[in-house]
Amino acid sequence: MANLEQTLYRFQNGNLTHGELLAEVDDMLARDRGSSAHLQQILSEERTRTLLPPDVYADLRQRAAGSVETSGFAEVEKTAAYVPRAGDATHSVQPSFPRESTGPSDGGVMKGVGDTLNNRFVLEECIGFGGMGMVYKALDLRKLEASDRKPYIAIKVLNVQFRGHPKSLIALQREAKKAQTLAHPNIVTVYDFDRDGSTVYLTMEYLPGSPLSQMLRDPNFTGMPYAKAAPIINGMARALAYAHERGFVHCDFKPANVILTDTGEVKVIDFGIARAVHKPTEQAEVTVFDPGSLGGLTPAYASPEMLEHQEPDPRDDIYALACITYELLAGRHPFDRLTAMQARSAGMQPQRPKHLNASQWRALKHALALEREARTPTIAGFLQGMGVERRSASPVAVSAVSAALAALLVAGGGLFWWMQRQDAPQPAAEAAAPASMPAKPAPTASVAQILDQVPCSALVSSTQDGAVSISGWLPASHGADRLKQALRSAPGGAEAKLAVREVGDDKCEAIKLFGPYWKQNHGAGAGAAAATLQTRSHATSLVEGDKLALTLTTPPYPSFVNLDYFSFDGSVVHLVPSPRIKANQAPANYSATLGGNWVVAKPFGTDLIVLLITPQPLFDGMRQEAERGTDYLRAVEKRLQQMDAGQRQKVAAEFLQITTGPRK
Repeated sequence: MANLEQTLYRFQNGNLTHGELLAEVDDMLARDRGSSAHLQQILSEERTRTLLPPDVYADLRQRAAGSVETSGFAEVEKTAAYVPRAGDATHSVQPSFPRESTGPSDGGVMKGVGDTLNNRFVLEECIGFGGMGMVYKALDLRKLEASDRKPYIAIKVLNVQFRGHPKSLIALQREAKKAQTLAHPNIVTVYDFDRDGSTVYLTMEYLPGSPLSQMLRDPNFTGMPYAKAAPIINGMARALAYAHERGFVHCDFKPANVILTDTGEVKVIDFGIARAVHKPTEQAEVTVFDPGSLGGLTPAYASPEMLEHQEPDPRDDIYALACITYELLAGRHPFDRLTAMQARSAGMQPQRPKHLNASQWRALKHALALEREARTPTIAGFLQGMGVERRSASPVAVSAVSAALAALLVAGGGLFWWMQRQDAPQPAAEAAAPASMPAKPAPTASVAQILDQVPCSALVSSTQDGAVSISGWLPASHGADRLKQALRSAPGGAEAKLAVREVGDDKCEAIKLFGPYWKQNHGAGAGAAAATLQTRSHATSLVEGDKLALTLTTPPYPSFVNLDYFSFDGSVVHLVPSPRIKANQAPANYSATLGGNWVVAKPFGTDLIVLLITPQPLFDGMRQEAERGTDYLRAVEKRLQQMDAGQRQKVAAEFLQITTGPRK
């Protein structure tokens, strides 16, 4: 049986036919009939390392089934939506799928290669299979008709066995719903959920590349240097951290669910059995249907608690991430591919990989703990202990935009930033720059009082030739009409001209915090703002396919630029400073252009971009690239309060609201 792994590897590379594979396995069993248990064990391991057609897998299982009790994890490894490249095992060995009866609604035929779903998606090639169903490369005829340069998508079609589950339709619908909320550069993009007769399916992005498991199972793979592995670890961790922050645990994280794309990205796939971390408000939904009950755990990467069917916890994903990290560095599984429960019973202790220093090894061992309570509690803690910063530093590039920029998909699979110095006039002596904003006329007192009473607003007024003008931002729940009515009762306010923009209540806290510095930037409303922010096209309403680029200018004194993107989902992405633009110190009257490669795509919504100018660095170090907006606002408020009055006079803010929608 020592040659079984190599035999399977030869089969996957097209060097053996189905019959030749079985003949060699039968020959091995004939020489040692007592080795069927060993065969069963290896097959259980291989399901996490290889891609075997279902009929081949079933034939091999039958040869070992006589004397071995199945483990309950006898499902084929999920591979999800990736595209095999020339030379990959799945490129030369295509699985065969019998056309099984599915019911009278579609003639009893299961959809497969060559079929079309809903007269739109042509299934051209099977690129993966797993416990929930088959994954196909599909041609989208609508995209083809529109001359889209990328007309292919990936489609997951429920297999017959899963479709027989009484709650299968609910399972896939919830998978789609959950996956759509997990919009992140390191997570496969899920588009929609639909059905064609009795065939139910999920559409997602098409990923040219190969699974991480293919690299790890290569007989010549013996591990890689830490610097080369770090970007892969970082990409996996970013995806899991994002999901955990939103209350989801992957539940079946393994190398086959990590895709290394041809464009150098790291993508985590198949959140199909991910379950919401238990919350009282979600208890009713969990009791109705739990997709985890369908199985799908992978023994070599499942924590003891998952094997014991305990409630999912982020630390379960951390255990799997630690196992994969160990494999990347050492070229082998930390517990020789035994289950966590077997390793715990045997008292196994993994050996330190040669590429890790003492502190990194302590962090990795902590994440590999076989007791949940002793395990690293957060992805952030794991990354910090391993010394992996949340940035890309090698050919395996990780996109710099987080899920808060889900509406801005990056053309070409990567994000490119640039800051370009413009020919803006410079003062003769920057050191002589004013210590505060230029003095501007004070508004009428009663008008100012009315403006101050508007909650969560940033409003300024100015008077010219006896006419009052009001500009700024106010919540949509208050409304411009209500403000206009209040101004009519104020002396001198009857002829007030309004140039105000309304924002959703979800942006209230940001407007409330930065509003005073926006007003400081705009003074009393007269003259131009000291700091400006706008789209390069000057458009703030964008549709699918539009490109977005931002331009900004700084005040007439040296400063530090902080540019943040507050998304409609409650998160914030730090654009500057960021791993892409670390240096944010700007001279007086500085102009910059940011972006240009962003293309507007789903999901659509209304977001707020905030430019904050400070006289000194806002934080001592760089914050994580994306975080909850409320956490960031609290941190900024605390930092601004620590500044003395003279420094706060040189703090300026500018707002830009972006609304995106579908192209009609």
